[in-house]
Amino acid sequence: SLSTRNCPWKMNQLPPKSPLASPVSEGTNSRVEALDNLSMDSFWLEVENIKQSTEAEQEECSLADVKTQEEGEAEAEWLQDAGLSDLLGDRASDNDNLVLLSTLTRTQAAAVQRRLDTYSRSRRRKNKHPVRDVRDIFGVVSSEETAAEKEESSPDPLWHNLRTSNTQRKSQDYSCTVRNPGKEEVFNMDVAYSEQAAVLLKGSFLSESRKFKDGNALTRFKIPKGRLGVTRIGDLSAQDMKKIPTLALIELTALCDILGFELKRNKAAKLKTTEKRLFGVPLNTLLENDQKLLPNTKVPLLLQALLSCLEKRGLETEGILRVSGSQTRIKSLEQRLERDFYSGLFRWDEVHQNDVSGLLKRFIRELPAPLLTAEYLPAFAAVQNIPDLKQRLQALNLLILILPEPNRNTLKALLEFLSKVVARENNNKMNLWNVSTVMAPNLFMHKGLPNKIPEGKEKQLAEGAADVVRMMIHYQDLLWTVSSFLVAQVRKLNESNSKRYQFCDKRIKNLLRKIHADKEKVEKNQGEPSKVVKVHASLLLKDSLEVHLNNATRVADVLRQFQKNMCQNGWNIVNTVNLLKCNSSMECTNLLLYEVGGNIGEHCLDPDTYLLDLYHINPHAEWIIKQNPSYPRMF
Repeated sequence: SLSTRNCPWKMNQLPPKSPLASPVSEGTNSRVEALDNLSMDSFWLEVENIKQSTEAEQEECSLADVKTQEEGEAEAEWLQDAGLSDLLGDRASDNDNLVLLSTLTRTQAAAVQRRLDTYSRSRRRKNKHPVRDVRDIFGVVSSEETAAEKEESSPDPLWHNLRTSNTQRKSQDYSCTVRNPGKEEVFNMDVAYSEQAAVLLKGSFLSESRKFKDGNALTRFKIPKGRLGVTRIGDLSAQDMKKIPTLALIELTALCDILGFELKRNKAAKLKTTEKRLFGVPLNTLLENDQKLLPNTKVPLLLQALLSCLEKRGLETEGILRVSGSQTRIKSLEQRLERDFYSGLFRWDEVHQNDVSGLLKRFIRELPAPLLTAEYLPAFAAVQNIPDLKQRLQALNLLILILPEPNRNTLKALLEFLSKVVARENNNKMNLWNVSTVMAPNLFMHKGLPNKIPEGKEKQLAEGAADVVRMMIHYQDLLWTVSSFLVAQVRKLNESNSKRYQFCDKRIKNLLRKIHADKEKVEKNQGEPSKVVKVHASLLLKDSLEVHLNNATRVADVLRQFQKNMCQNGWNIVNTVNLLKCNSSMECTNLLLYEVGGNIGEHCLDPDTYLLDLYHINPHAEWIIKQNPSYPRMF
């Protein structure tokens, strides 16, 4: 299964330290193995430090009891989290669910189908109120008892693959081909990951060699930019981003189904109340308090201060993060921060860098619920079980999209800092694998979660957790991308909600039969090879800009034209301050073009987006130029 445990290792169960590999004379492999063992010794030293600091305090974190769920309970929770809770009721309306279901790919629909089918069977066994037959909603035979009958009457290759993949993969020995380290490969985000995996069912799975601990040897992935560009987390409005976790959960489940893994989740945490204001405080509470001082704060101010201090004085320190500071001093510093941080009286320049790194790790560990969340920590840890590197990254990408926004923003700030540490490897002697092994225990160990681990699996699970952290650090730009197929599904959701379709019973039964592979396709109108549109910039100008679009017009071209006209034509600028610098090497990085309305809330566009293609996808949107919020405001 994708997750067969609740915690990757026990806090009180450490394996013996690995002896250094045989002498250098045995060859390069021995030297590499020696370095790996030394690095894993750092991992277990970090675990020991965590254990000692925890035992000294004798504190317990109260989380929900993770007991074995009865049949159907996990499926009911999944359907609720997937935005399909109405399917569980006896008199619920189908309309809201059908809007979501109508956007799903076939593999995603099959994942929903399985869980609703299991839930329905469990309800019938318990003699509870009858639930609607899954065939009334999906229009397909889905129960295992009648699957053979379906195959005989209406063979469907995908259905057959989905049925047989789980049974075949239980005993399948993956034929793994090791990827060439350093090679660049395409990372396709146009087609749903589960659909890609279904196509590859009969092929071999590429496996990244786990011996490569050097980030330079990792496979490089490139996201091919389609005509609609690439969407990053933060490019979509908050309203549209709220739809992404639901879609990502369904897609992750579908991907795991195809790969033959079971996605298991913990129950949500019951957080223990604390009188503290900084350490051991839930992220949401921290941010609420911080936003009273600094509106729109997205990362806790304390974490920002810790990272800023380390960036200024700790990046060059040898062994930073690995070399532990004094536990006594760290505890004293925590008490001083609780007292003086918000008053501004705390003096960071008086604190040793190793103590600051200790405070950073302590802050992460002391969160009442894991930064990766109690619900999905097992799934993050189990990503290591997926043999193919690309599919591991696909699963991680979806897990990060599922995270609550405060957790995702905090994790990103941490990973960006860790990347800076790795970039100074020549001075601080902390390469990507060193940093990953030190940080993994702080992210994956949590005193509130049960510690269950198979005997003799400590080293394997520890290395796997460190490998997950390594992937998050090294591939963070890729992981913080919203796949094009998810953006397309958000557009379909918005379109369906705006039209408020009234589905009749016949459409209910046949709707999901006609679900097409969810690839974003541009409908090009051959009779209209060009278009004239207006681009607004109400915060910058009183006038709008008329743009003639053709198949080659990109966002960057429009922004460049906008800047040129402002400088040359003396447009009526709202504020007479020198808003834009005009020179021979004119750049438009301080301006952004947004797509607003129609089938999207608000979408910051990739500079390489082809606007005529976007117009055909969303003809009712407005296009608005705004100043880049990451640049200092000029008015």
